[in-house]
Amino acid sequence: MTPNLRLPARLAFLAALATSPGAALAQGADPAGSGPINAALLWLQGTLLGTVATTIAVMAVAAIGFMMLTGRMNWRFGATVIIGVFILFGATTIVAGIQAAAG
Repeated sequence: MTPNLRLPARLAFLAALATSPGAALAQGADPAGSGPINAALLWLQGTLLGTVATTIAVMAVAAIGFMMLTGRMNWRFGATVIIGVFILFGATTIVAGIQAAAG
């Protein structure tokens, strides 16, 4: 059985691609025709991070926390839901931190 000699070359290429900052940085100008897409994404962001979504997330975290404390929910599933809510609402801060570290 001969070892796969192409594997180190592929791993080196993937490592170079992953560590190059130019591949991860967004372009400065929006491409032509992306106005409706940007508007739709901004609407989606406003919906996901708006007042109604924040209220629902607070109630969900409170309900899950109460169910975890009373033993009606698995701790692992409850922690997953709570961490997911924190990631959803902290996404802009997380991305800003990654961009600051990369640039």
